[in-house]
Amino acid sequence: MKWMEQELEKLAGQALERSLRDCAAVYGRAGYVLRGDRTLLNLSSNDYLGLAQHPAIAEAMRDALLSEGAGAGASRLVTGSRSAFHRLEESLASWQQCGSALVFANGYMANSGVISALVGRGDVVFSDRLNHASIVDGITLSRAEHARYRHNNMNDLERLLDKHRDARRKLIVTDTIFSMDGDSAPIAELVRLKREYGAMLMVDEAHSGGVYGEQGEGLCRALGVQDDVDVHMGTFSKAFGVYGAYVYGSETLIRWLTNKVRPLIYSTAMPPAVAAGVLAALEIVQSADGENRRRRLLAASSRFRSTLAEAGFRVGEGDSPIVPLIVGDNVTALRFSSALETEGIAAVAIRPPTVPAGTARIRFSLSAAHTDEELADAALRICGIGQELGVLPR
Repeated sequence: MKWMEQELEKLAGQALERSLRDCAAVYGRAGYVLRGDRTLLNLSSNDYLGLAQHPAIAEAMRDALLSEGAGAGASRLVTGSRSAFHRLEESLASWQQCGSALVFANGYMANSGVISALVGRGDVVFSDRLNHASIVDGITLSRAEHARYRHNNMNDLERLLDKHRDARRKLIVTDTIFSMDGDSAPIAELVRLKREYGAMLMVDEAHSGGVYGEQGEGLCRALGVQDDVDVHMGTFSKAFGVYGAYVYGSETLIRWLTNKVRPLIYSTAMPPAVAAGVLAALEIVQSADGENRRRRLLAASSRFRSTLAEAGFRVGEGDSPIVPLIVGDNVTALRFSSALETEGIAAVAIRPPTVPAGTARIRFSLSAAHTDEELADAALRICGIGQELGVLPR
């Protein structure tokens, strides 16, 4: 095990070693986190709509826990496919106005399993360079050729599609909202290219589901191109405030995935109580309350991003709740995060390999649970820290 110690020393010397820190929810105060004996404004959560502590969701999970028990007890293809999953899948298909849907335990399993069920040796996957790690790992597991195109660069993608025109199967896969940059993929252009070159198109709506669309259906629905995408994937761990993932599309697609996705076939199903909580969250996402939360979230995100940009920070483009403040080097990012915690703000430093070298950042992630006053005060504190650390001129 000596080699591990040596490699860890290298990571520590480059300010790249990670460690697990204890956090707790602050009951009744969505948008905050408890660390030690301190209550911090949570600007690092994916709880975009502030639903993680919603009483209706908690009650649905409690009731299901008492009636269904703690776990499903088996794979869904054995005896683990409980009625809660089927009700949820029917509701998902109705919500998205599609043929069918399939629920997974988490997004990593969904992406890694679905991609390797769609392509294999002799096929090519065209993937944005900034796609999530679960997409990258799914491509690796598939054994298909991995053709990475420059971020959101459709000319580069078309060049690769032309180069591999004769591949057996071609799959284009992209995040809709990129998790570390907060910008969006050019979905309409991807649709055009997939048609022209006879490729399948898969999108990951993890950070856009619940946030965009009239009923939170996601970015593809908001752009009016939902029916032109072959495979839609999304998660319940972000805007829904619970846990799990889903894939939806044609009935044929879901039948195929049910028979071919190894993480689904060979894993015990998620606890039925989780599915019950997601179903309650889905009802809220589609309601007037959900619409109001989306409106507040996107408006607050726009103001927060503009405030930091106008102060002189280098922030990512886009209109999503993900607002990256890029500082460059790893040590400064860690110092910035530590100073924020001292000021009562939880915001984590994101470093390579999660982001490219030289682009270490503080990834702010907003929630509808945050008030305008809280975010305005946070922005002032962020600007002060930026000046102290030399990220901003004094």
